[in-house]
Order: sequence, then C-alpha cells, then structure tokens
Amino acid sequence: QVQLAESGGGLVQAGGSLRLSCAASGRIFSIDAMRWYRQAPGKQRELVAADTTGGSTNYADSVRGRFTISRDNAKNTVYLQMNSLKPEDTAVYYCSALIRRNSLSAIADYWGQGTQVTVSS
Repeated sequence: QVQLAESGGGLVQAGGSLRLSCAASGRIFSIDAMRWYRQAPGKQRELVAADTTGGSTNYADSVRGRFTISRDNAKNTVYLQMNSLKPEDTAVYYCSALIRRNSLSAIADYWGQGTQVTVSS
C-alpha cells in the first residue's frame, strides 16, 4: 500500500508564507512526477505546480514567482513553499505522485487527503 500524507496547511494573513509537505510511504520502487493541486469552494481542481522526472518544474500562471516546488528524493517528499499569499490562494491543497510499486508494475497516480490553506485579507 502507498500513502501520501500532506502537512503544513493553516490560516495565514495576506502577504504571508506557508510551506506544505507531502511524504510518500509504503511499497515504493520509484516515483516519477510529484505535483500539487488545489481546489477552492465551487471551483474545479487545478494544477498548481509539478516536479517532473529529470527535475524540471512548471507552475500555474497564478502562482509563478510566488510558489516554489521542490523534492527530497531520499525522503520521498515534495514541498510547496508559498510566499506572498493572497486570499484567492485559499483552497484545499492536494499532492499527487506517479509511483511504481515494483519493477514490473505500471505507474499509478496516488493522492493525499488534502490540507486546507486559508488566506485572510
């Protein structure tokens, strides 16, 4: 079984910062891309940032320059440093990882349970 556990959400004032963490655990052979999504009330889930195989990163236009995604491969952990937070960043943030459980298995997409980020104005 593979699990993703997010942490680091909370309430912060506009202009503040938060750092989210997501640790993958269980039977893991390799991890491909690790990504952060968010979903605000009444809106569709959107991709915020991704760290793909080979170390390339990409960001949603709305967060580029304010958010930074990074990975610690030794710990199977992905982080999202969020600076200059705005009220419109308020959402539940989810991490996702493309994981192969053994050398013969297909890559599957695993998700965390989500962590709430609330930015007050």
